[in-house]
Amino acid sequence: MIVLKKYIRPGVLRNLLRKAARLSGGRCSLAMSFDGAVLIVEGPASADGFGAGEPGVLSVPIRFDETHSGRLFLRSEDPDDGTGRADLLDLVAYSIQELVDMERARRSIAEEALAKYRELALLHRSVPNINTSLHMRDVVNALIDECRLENYPGELGMIFLLEPSRKMFRLAVQFGFPFGTYLQPMVDSALFQEVVASGRAEIVNDLEKESRWDGELPGLGSMILIPVNSPNRCEGALILASRNTGVFEAAHRRSLSTLASVAGISVSNAFNFEGIQKLMNAILQALAEAIDSRDPYTAGHSERVAHLAVAFAHSLNEAGGYRGEAFSDDELREIYYAGILHDVGKIGIKEDVLTKRTRLSERRMDVVRARFQLLGQFDEFDWGRAYNCLCDVNKAMVPDAADLDFVRELGARVMRRNGTDLRYLYDDELENLLLTYGNLTRDERREIQRHPAESERILQHIPMQDGYGNLLTIIRQHHERLDGSGYPDGLGKEEILLQSRLMAIVDIYDAVTQERHYKPAYTRSEAMKILRKEVDEGKLDADLTNFFLTNIESIEMLSDQVKVTRATHLSSLGNLSSL
Repeated sequence: MIVLKKYIRPGVLRNLLRKAARLSGGRCSLAMSFDGAVLIVEGPASADGFGAGEPGVLSVPIRFDETHSGRLFLRSEDPDDGTGRADLLDLVAYSIQELVDMERARRSIAEEALAKYRELALLHRSVPNINTSLHMRDVVNALIDECRLENYPGELGMIFLLEPSRKMFRLAVQFGFPFGTYLQPMVDSALFQEVVASGRAEIVNDLEKESRWDGELPGLGSMILIPVNSPNRCEGALILASRNTGVFEAAHRRSLSTLASVAGISVSNAFNFEGIQKLMNAILQALAEAIDSRDPYTAGHSERVAHLAVAFAHSLNEAGGYRGEAFSDDELREIYYAGILHDVGKIGIKEDVLTKRTRLSERRMDVVRARFQLLGQFDEFDWGRAYNCLCDVNKAMVPDAADLDFVRELGARVMRRNGTDLRYLYDDELENLLLTYGNLTRDERREIQRHPAESERILQHIPMQDGYGNLLTIIRQHHERLDGSGYPDGLGKEEILLQSRLMAIVDIYDAVTQERHYKPAYTRSEAMKILRKEVDEGKLDADLTNFFLTNIESIEMLSDQVKVTRATHLSSLGNLSSL
């Protein structure tokens, strides 16, 4: 009776049979059987009176569905009234069949509507989850998570993705298999190849009987294979499997296909995004290398700053963030690109200023030497001693005060001959030689200090991706100092971005630990002293600098990993906290 309720309400059926029995004037009894068992009887006869071969019994079949069937019986106490009995039986049978068919149609519509609702609900929930990221790892993990959330049968799962460049399917993620299980043979099976070629999902509930399966992965009993299609191609395949047989149903295929259709677009977008990321990274890397190549002493500086800056920022995240605020993956990538591009503006700096190694060029010192030799022939002048002193001053980062005084004396010295004043040193030579620090004049220093603003000017014409809104600001501010002594804008503490303050620290650290034409490479301990001095003078952020110096060894180790990871997979740094 319980199964019969799926097709017709027993109360309706009973009333119908009762009314038919009354129409016969009480001379007939009617009964309904379901799968061979008489369930309902109306009229004077008992259920036993409708067996096969009973006299005066007519019957017609009632079709419920492909699996279940029944019969409508009519038994008359007046066997001679054959015509009337047959017509009554046909009328009642027709009415019952119509009710059954209507109920089947109603249930079918309801089930279809419920399936559509479930599909829409699945789409509503899964689209935001699967589409939240453009990174492939996030997309495939979200798809696996959705499969687990829906609690599909199958204790094993895997996703294979197509490598477009090699036109091969590679395992992207799996669950349920023992660690180290080699799953690549799956793609060699004829079953897998047919599914990805046809783009149609398949259920195989008994793999031993499947001709396209040759035990490529031993121990599996059943499997459902869902192609992950995008508008252009099959991007991969989602596979759920079980060691048992007969666990998957058509409903699983429908809902998994819905998930796979959502994931297909996301996978395609992720492939395109990572391709653009790689291209962008390669172009920016080439640009940075072109800049660094102008001066062999600064080669690799931009890349090292990028690696150190990302490692620094990630280490801050691992320690709970800076004052509770952590950098997102996009912000880490933005810091990486800012490091790569922070010196792009040096393209616009004059070559002789950018690569100036001494205060006066070698050619200019040759002119001075010849002048000193000539003047020494007519004046009591030890030109050799004077020239050697100038050579020492010319190469010094911080010349001795006595040597500078000697240069001033030479600058004031004039020999008059044949009515003409002959100077030992000219004004432009004195301007360079009398510098108290470094080898750049005031105008040359201004020229160098243009490069952050020049970097911003150059890069503002390159369309950057969304999420990199601070990139140009970080680049422009990387030489600003908290006390307002930086350039190009002389900003104060509150005006300088956190990322810019971070970049300033690693920029100084790399600059002083690398050999330059005017100095040897400082050791780590010497570089740490320089950074502490900058903090004491109020130029660098004390909290950031102290964190950097405290964790310098782990940050440098992590920067080596950034070099391998590159900007396209910075999220994988989250697995490296053990460094």
